[in-house]
Amino acid sequence: MESARPYGGVQAADRLAQRRHRLLQAGLDILGADSDLSALTVRGICRQAGVTARYFYESFTDKDDFVAAVYDWVIADIAASTQAAVAAARPRDRARAAMTNIVETIVDDPRIGRLLFGSELAYPVLARKRIQAGELMAALTRQQAIGTFEVSENENVKAAAYFVVGGVVQTIGAWLSGGVQLEPDQLVDLLAAMIDQLAEPSLYTD
Repeated sequence: MESARPYGGVQAADRLAQRRHRLLQAGLDILGADSDLSALTVRGICRQAGVTARYFYESFTDKDDFVAAVYDWVIADIAASTQAAVAAARPRDRARAAMTNIVETIVDDPRIGRLLFGSELAYPVLARKRIQAGELMAALTRQQAIGTFEVSENENVKAAAYFVVGGVVQTIGAWLSGGVQLEPDQLVDLLAAMIDQLAEPSLYTD
């Protein structure tokens, strides 16, 4: 066990947090790389992070636990920044604010786009995490619709939320793979316009 005493003026808990962050960044480098996952081994992860395996196991039980943690870290960050962007926008601009934040985030850091939306990452843990993330995003979309249209949650609201999330995910995935060739601002315009077409309160009443 690592000593709890300060080392170089840094407390033990802070050193652990710093090492964990370096490992998560290494995971994003590997999982978000435009290549295969041959480096996705404990040894490869530690080499990328510049730590020994001992420090890997102080934060993660195994490789699957690590991959799940990387995904959760990235999705939590983009979900929080998107919610903040939506909350700061006028009601009529909320769809554009959300799409702008998502698209700009993955343009600024392509690793995030490949991790969250890339179709080439065939890894069982990521497949499961993407399903869970879709459920989270659908829940957030439902909350937004309920607040915007002042309706109670019902099956119409649920269906529309899944439609929006699924459509956005598939379209961004196709854009990243080259199946859809648009400039980032064009993609934002299109996604926002399509979501705005659903801004009809009668769709959400039983």
